[in-house]
Amino acid sequence: MSDSAQQAKAQKKAYDEACKRVLSERGIMAHILKACTEEFKDCDLQDIAQRYIQGEPSISHIAVEPEAISPRIESEQTEDKSGAEGTVYYDIRFHAVAPIDGKRIQLIINLEAQNDFNPGYPLLKRAVYYCGRMISSQYGTVFVKSHYEKIQKVYSIWICTMPTRKWEYNISSYQLTEKHLIGHTQAERSHYDLINIVLVCLGSKSHKQLKGILRLLNMLLLDNISFQEKNELLMSEFNVTMTPHLEKGVAAMCNLSEGIEKRGERRGEKRGWDLGKQDDVLEMLKDGVPFEKIAQYTKLSLQVIADIAKQNKLI
Repeated sequence: MSDSAQQAKAQKKAYDEACKRVLSERGIMAHILKACTEEFKDCDLQDIAQRYIQGEPSISHIAVEPEAISPRIESEQTEDKSGAEGTVYYDIRFHAVAPIDGKRIQLIINLEAQNDFNPGYPLLKRAVYYCGRMISSQYGTVFVKSHYEKIQKVYSIWICTMPTRKWEYNISSYQLTEKHLIGHTQAERSHYDLINIVLVCLGSKSHKQLKGILRLLNMLLLDNISFQEKNELLMSEFNVTMTPHLEKGVAAMCNLSEGIEKRGERRGEKRGWDLGKQDDVLEMLKDGVPFEKIAQYTKLSLQVIADIAKQNKLI
């Protein structure tokens, strides 16, 4: 593996870890839940963060793949290996209680930071599988025998930092619904409304062009602005306090953004961006650098960059 490839791999790993750290902060999770779930849309952000999110989130610790099932009511599955691919973990997984009609219902929520929108399979199918696993893994942890009434609703929320152009700045939800083929009798919604997938797609804009949760996430995960600016925006606009946990993630994001920009400027000066050598463009595409910034660094047109991305199945 070349030095540049090793550097890109290390940078991607660091970016992924920083994303998870930022997204697993209670104040940030509260904003995501309020914007992306029906259960919390009318709740106060502080209540979501302090009252409704339960315990500490598990970060890259709970395995997705199945293992031999045995009752374990008091402990949650933490690891499982399946086949040659090794262990696959949920990025972030946590529990929450939601106030519905004067009652509190239990939810299991998975947050995924995804910078590859076309990984070689439909991303939605992977999200469906994650939800299916969160449902099936409740056997032995939430219920045993035939007590299906105890099954808890699950959410899988995907924060996509580099979607294709047509998906930029969309938030889409997918869930089970009731459809009458004959007759009109209605089932109780809570009996089937157990799976919900949400895609939150960011893109190439500045946070200054956006509002709400898209503005918050774009600013945190993509914008190349200083740590001080991000801290001020978090406090003044979103009422999020910079905790040590969040500070470490945001600082890493800022350092990575600065490193990508300097690398792009350096390579642009050195190579003149010969179109016959596209490896550096590809590296920045895979790092999640927006098209507009790549164009700025490389002096290539947006169309040329889009063509390179398309040829390599990155859009």
